[in-house]
Amino acid sequence: MDIFKRVAAYRAESDRLEWSGTFKDYIELLKVDPTPAMTAHARVYEMIKSHGIEEIHGHKRYKFFDEEIFGLDRAIEKLVEEYFHSAARRLDVRKRILLLMGPVSGGKSTIVTILKRGLEKFSRTDKGAVYAIDGCPMHEEPLHLIPLEIRPEVETELGIRIEGNLCPACQLRLKTEYGGDIEKVPVRRVLISEEGRVGIGTFSPSDPKSQDIADLTGSIDFSTITEYGSESDPRAYRFDGELNKANRGLMEFQEMLKCDEKFLWNLLSLTQEGNFKAGRFALISADELIVAHTNEAEYKAFIANKKNEALQSRMIVMPIPYNLKVSEEEKIYSKLIHQSDMNHIHIAPHALRSAAIFSILTRLKETKKQGMDLVKKMRLYDGQEVEGYKEADLKEMQSEYSEEGMSGVDPRYVINRISSALIKQDLQCINALDVLRAIKDGLDQHASISKEDRERYLNFIAVARKEYDDLAKKEIQKAFVYSFEESARTLFENYLDNIEAFCNWTKLRDPLTDEEMDPDERLMRSIEEQIGVSENAKKAFREEILIRISAYSRKGHKFEYRSHERLKEAIEKKLFVDLKDIVKITTSTKTPDENQLKRINEVSKRLIDDHGYCPVCANELLRYVGSLLNR
Repeated sequence: MDIFKRVAAYRAESDRLEWSGTFKDYIELLKVDPTPAMTAHARVYEMIKSHGIEEIHGHKRYKFFDEEIFGLDRAIEKLVEEYFHSAARRLDVRKRILLLMGPVSGGKSTIVTILKRGLEKFSRTDKGAVYAIDGCPMHEEPLHLIPLEIRPEVETELGIRIEGNLCPACQLRLKTEYGGDIEKVPVRRVLISEEGRVGIGTFSPSDPKSQDIADLTGSIDFSTITEYGSESDPRAYRFDGELNKANRGLMEFQEMLKCDEKFLWNLLSLTQEGNFKAGRFALISADELIVAHTNEAEYKAFIANKKNEALQSRMIVMPIPYNLKVSEEEKIYSKLIHQSDMNHIHIAPHALRSAAIFSILTRLKETKKQGMDLVKKMRLYDGQEVEGYKEADLKEMQSEYSEEGMSGVDPRYVINRISSALIKQDLQCINALDVLRAIKDGLDQHASISKEDRERYLNFIAVARKEYDDLAKKEIQKAFVYSFEESARTLFENYLDNIEAFCNWTKLRDPLTDEEMDPDERLMRSIEEQIGVSENAKKAFREEILIRISAYSRKGHKFEYRSHERLKEAIEKKLFVDLKDIVKITTSTKTPDENQLKRINEVSKRLIDDHGYCPVCANELLRYVGSLLNR
C-alpha cells in the first residue's frame, strides 16, 4: 500500500503543478515574479545554485553534483563559473557549444545525465517553473507573442529581456485561430521531461548513410500535404526534431565529433544567432543549452581539420579529467558496486582503497619538486598532511601539468576487475589482496596497455600492496592498543609530564624516591620518532602540544591522547613496537594458549564492532599480519 500511496502523492503533486491561463494571465504572473522568463542557460545555473555552494580553501564546491561525481571539484567549479554562470548573465559564452572533453569513463556523460535529471526536477519547483504557449510543438516562450516594435517598453516594465520569434506553427495559429489577438492565446505550465520530449533533446551519431537531418530539425508530414497544399504550410510539417524538442532546456550531442559534418553545420546559426533552419521556413528561434562530449583523441583529430575552424570557434572546451583523490575514487567504486546485485558479499575495509591507490598512481605525473615521490604526492592530493610540504606546494603541483588526470587506468577497468573478484562462487567476503590480484590478472587481457605501461602498472600494484600492508598492520595495532587502553593512557601521561618539564626547564620528581630527575629524552624521542619528528623539530612539536593542552583547558575540555591526531599515531606506534613480539606471537601461533585465545577474540571483536570487518576478513587480517611480522 505504501507504494500506491507514493504513486498517488506523486500524481497529486503533478496535478497541483498544472497551470493554464491566457497570455494576459501569464503577463500578470511575470509582474509578480519574472523568473519564469529566464533563459535556458540561466535556468540551468539557478538549478545548480539552488542545491547549495560550499567554500573550501578559496574554491567553490557545488553540491548539485555531490551524489554522482567524485573528486572533480576543480573541474566542476571551472565548468560552472566559466560557462554556466557567464552564460546565465547573457555573456557571449552562451552562444557557444559546451564540449566536455576527457578520457573514457571520466564522468562526461554522467555530468550531462545529472544536468538532464536535475532540469526535470527543477521544473517541478516554483523557482524552476516553465510556461509555454499551449499546443506549441516547441513549448515556446509566450513572450514571443509580443511584437518586436513594442518589446523595449514591455522589457522595461517587467524587468526582463525578450529574445526570439514565434515558430511557424504559432504564427499561423495566432493568425487563424485567434485573429491576431495575443491576449487570448492559451498558456500552460510544462514540466521538462526527456521521456516526454519536453525541453530535453538527445542526438546520437549512427551510420551517416541512414541518419537523416530530420532527426535534428523535423520533417515534412507527407500525409497532410494534399490537405494543406504546400510543403511550406506549418501544418504540413512535423516540428519534432531534437532541436525543436530541446527548446527551453538542454540539447545533448553524444560523442559529438563522431557525427557527420552536415549535422554539425546546423549548430553554427543556432549557437551564434539562437535560431536554425528547417524545411521551407524562415529561421526558427530556439533557446537551448547545447552540450556535447567527446574523448581527447577525437578532439585532436577534429581541431587538426581546417574545415572545422568555424565550428571550433563556437565551442567552449571544458577538460574533464580523471579524479586524482584516493578517497573520492573509493566512493566511485562503492557507488557502482551498490548499484549491482552483489551487496550480499562483504567487502573488507581497505579493499576498495587499495584499488583506488593503484588507479590514482597510474594517473599522476612525476613532479619536479625535490623529495616528492608519487606516493607523497598522492597523499597530499588526498588532503593528507605530508611533513615538509604545505598548501602552496599542493597548488604548485596541481598547476605543474595541465594534462594530469587525462590518462591512466579508467574506473571502468578497475570496477570490471573488482566484479570478477566478486563473482567467484561460494564467496562471503573479498579483501584488498583479492582485488589487487584481480587487477593484476586483468592487465594481460587489457589489449590497449603497452608493455612499458604494464611494467609501470605492476609496480603500482606492488606499491598499493605495500600501502595495504601498512594499513593492515595499523588496523591490528589499533585493535591491540585498544585492548591495552590503560597502557596507552599511561604512556601518554608520562610523555606529557616529560615535555612539560623540558619546555619549562624544570625537573621531574620520582614518585617512589621523591628524587629530582631530568626529563627522559630517550622516552620522548622514542615516541616522536614514530611519526618522523626530527631532532631539529622536536622542540617545536613539544611546544605545539603544550599550546594545544592550554587551548583545551581554556575551553573546559580534557586533553587526551586522541585529541591530537599525530600524537595519537605516535603513541599507538610506540605501543605497537613495544608489543610487537606479543602481537607477532599471538597472531601467528597455530596453537594459542588460553590467554592468547582470549586476546585474539578481543581483537577480532574490536575489528568487527569498530572497524567494519566481518568474522571472515577479521580472521584473515589477523593471519596476514602475523605472516607479515614473521618475515
